[in-house]
Amino acid sequence: MPYQGGKRLSGERASKLGHLDVVKSDLVNELVRRFELPEPEEVDAPARWQSFELDDAPLRLVFAIDGSKQTVRSDFPPYKELSFIKTALLRLDQHAINELDPEAPHPMALRDIMADAAMYHATVLPLKGVRVEGVNNYDAVRQIIFESFQDQSLNGEPYKTLRWLSYELWDDAKRRSPSFQCPHCEQEVHGLEHGADEGTCGHCGGHLYLTDMIGFHLEMGEDAAPDSVSTAYMLIHETLLLFTGIRYFWEREKFSVLANALFLKDGPLLLSRQYSKLVIPIRNFFEYARNRGVTLHVAGQEKTGAFVDHLEVISRKAPTNSVFAPDNDYIRREVQHRPERSEPYGSRTNYGNKVFLKLDEYHHLVLSVPTGAYKDTDALDSLIGIRRILATLPSFVSHRHECALVPIELANGVASLSSYPSAAILKIFADV
Repeated sequence: MPYQGGKRLSGERASKLGHLDVVKSDLVNELVRRFELPEPEEVDAPARWQSFELDDAPLRLVFAIDGSKQTVRSDFPPYKELSFIKTALLRLDQHAINELDPEAPHPMALRDIMADAAMYHATVLPLKGVRVEGVNNYDAVRQIIFESFQDQSLNGEPYKTLRWLSYELWDDAKRRSPSFQCPHCEQEVHGLEHGADEGTCGHCGGHLYLTDMIGFHLEMGEDAAPDSVSTAYMLIHETLLLFTGIRYFWEREKFSVLANALFLKDGPLLLSRQYSKLVIPIRNFFEYARNRGVTLHVAGQEKTGAFVDHLEVISRKAPTNSVFAPDNDYIRREVQHRPERSEPYGSRTNYGNKVFLKLDEYHHLVLSVPTGAYKDTDALDSLIGIRRILATLPSFVSHRHECALVPIELANGVASLSSYPSAAILKIFADV
């Protein structure tokens, strides 16, 4: 590795001719030749595509969820960092979307659709060098997260959803919250009392918040937090917004509305690492709803990553209006290229199974669709509400971006915090 540049001296430059010895090998030259081919080589993946008909009735209501974050850093040491986070939920109806021009929607039409149809949440986390009077950064971030989840501009609804999921309040059982590690003494806390917002550690007497159960503190130090904490906050809050709509209709027994609504999230349906504690309650709810005869229509769309790259290759041979749900063996061999593991893909972290979807030659999507209890299967009908989801998505296709869906585009417009000019504006406020 070369030396990096500093304040006084420039960095070390790599050799311009050091690669010549490498390309003397015939094997290397053959690999270079294949690398430079204009078209990618064919991949013969054993994808079992199924054609589907658009016979089912499209879903009438759409709730789209997206989030954004932007971390700003001061220009001079000692460096200070603040992370601004925004999440949004947008309500749309099928008729309004059908009125839009998919290639060049009129800005005024977009404005009319989003008027009184969007709700958003915004907060800021101090990551480094910014102190709150009387507390260290570790406890300040814990308190900010607890209070931000109770955002009164949203009537505290996302926090109510956190309680609803944590204690599985859709039935009458008196459960404790999932267990977690105490943020003070690091001992295992066997959950808070049923319905509690705060509590006390039985080992050290330290004060606990329900939001500590999620596990943000496991990534933080006493004086600083990594940027991954703000990313995790955004993903958790997106998930809570997703289920806030579901909870609202469920508690009011508006099951007919739920049966005709699609909840569409930007990104896969998963919570990784310590944040996966909520995955089991989420799966339990989908299973409970299905046993009650209530079909929920939930999907997440992935825009980047290994699954999107894989679909780009295998979709070339797939027929129009076809779908493929890969099982663990396929994902392990064809997507991850990893040996067999003791646990199947996503068994701890995913509350939705992967689905590859090809609508036409220009639109192919990677979706996540729930199955309720975890199922390692490629059976299409194990995916909850998949038939009506497939019947609905073609009307949402956008021609403004590659493989885009209009509801997610619009939700992103509400939630987006771009690098420029938004980040520059946020930095101006942060420096005051």
